[in-house]
Amino acid sequence: MEDTQKTELFESLPVPKAVMKLAVPTIISSLVMVIYNLADTYFVGMLNDPVQNAAVTLAAPVLLAFNAVNNLFGVGSSSMMSRALGRKDYDTVYRSSAYGFYFALASGLLFSLLCTLFRSPLLAMLGTDADTVAATGDYMLWTVSCGAAPAILNVVMAYMVRAEGASLHASLGTMSGCLLNIVLDPIFILPWGLDMGAAGAGLATFLSNCAACLYFFVLLFLKRGRTYVCIRPRMLRFKRDILLGICGVGIPASIQNLLNVTGMTVLNNFASSFGADAVAAMGIVQKINMVPMQIAFGFSQGIMPLISYNYASGNVKRMKRALLFTVRISLGFLLTVSLGYYLFAGSLTSLFMKNQVIIDHGTRLLRGLCLGLPFLCMDFMAVGVFQACGLGKKALLFAILRKIVLEIPALYLLNYLFPLYGLAYAQFAAELILAAAAVIVLIRLFRGLEKKYEISRDA
Repeated sequence: MEDTQKTELFESLPVPKAVMKLAVPTIISSLVMVIYNLADTYFVGMLNDPVQNAAVTLAAPVLLAFNAVNNLFGVGSSSMMSRALGRKDYDTVYRSSAYGFYFALASGLLFSLLCTLFRSPLLAMLGTDADTVAATGDYMLWTVSCGAAPAILNVVMAYMVRAEGASLHASLGTMSGCLLNIVLDPIFILPWGLDMGAAGAGLATFLSNCAACLYFFVLLFLKRGRTYVCIRPRMLRFKRDILLGICGVGIPASIQNLLNVTGMTVLNNFASSFGADAVAAMGIVQKINMVPMQIAFGFSQGIMPLISYNYASGNVKRMKRALLFTVRISLGFLLTVSLGYYLFAGSLTSLFMKNQVIIDHGTRLLRGLCLGLPFLCMDFMAVGVFQACGLGKKALLFAILRKIVLEIPALYLLNYLFPLYGLAYAQFAAELILAAAAVIVLIRLFRGLEKKYEISRDA
């Protein structure tokens, strides 16, 4: 089956239009996801209880770990699907989507089981103490023990729907769950509702992820026969090259997120040594800083199908133009946001908690975190290109450089030199170096591709 409308999007639509058609819905859904994450922090913050707010922050590394599975089967299968579309290999497209769906489902159920069985040591590892352990455990009951499978599955299905060019539907599915979460949060969290505190935020998240999964199931049913996303069990027959292709991109992407979890856990453990107020402040500024980060991430993930398709079909010129156009927009935006965050850090922090100690902590922490945003743009773009082209080893190398070589050592050093506030500058130190490396590696990659296809044409 060949969909001419999707082929036009990848092959002939003007690059700016193609990029915006793919990226804008992805960015909007990323923003809605950030808003719903901020909603947890905002409504829990309205309780003016640092313990409840700290519970949401301390559980964040486990929820971030879901992205390890999301990337393994979401990024891996979607990259494989888009590259197969570029080669017109439709059997591989169908089988790649089936692998992604069923492996993601099984992984989500296993994740829930393991986190439930090893709940106590996990909570200790996250940095909980006698004050925060109960609230953190209640939050994780709904988000992890009950909610891992739907949380993972709805993201993986969004990746696969986006891989065939249906970026709007992918974003609508994600946003449907996020918007429901925003509606449910105050009802479940606040005293005038069910008064569940952090546990209520977890329950709202669980229900919203179930709703997002339902959207995608309905979409696939309505589009049956007109979609490349296939979840028929008979498509699971073992194909070594497809499985290796998915894992070749997905495993490095998964390791990248596990390293992110490690980095966040180290950061939260450092912050927890300064008390619940410091943890709450760190959680607030991380959520605020996540807004522009998710926009940059949305750009890099949104153009992945376009990069993958044209890489596989050999259209290096269109691939390069798409990347440069996206970089210009994303970098300009992040520079502007970084300046705004630095100038208005105190006002932004005060939106979430009317506690002067937390506001003072948050102001200094946000000013450090926001400095890394413009450099993060190039890092995200480079990793997105590597994933799109099936160059998993390069993506893994950048992940190791970011966390193991640069950021985690910087956390130890800067916290020693400038207790608590030095933690906020570790990302800036790491991304400054990675941005330079990203530019160099991308230039070499495109030069190599241009040379390869010039030789192919001459032959």
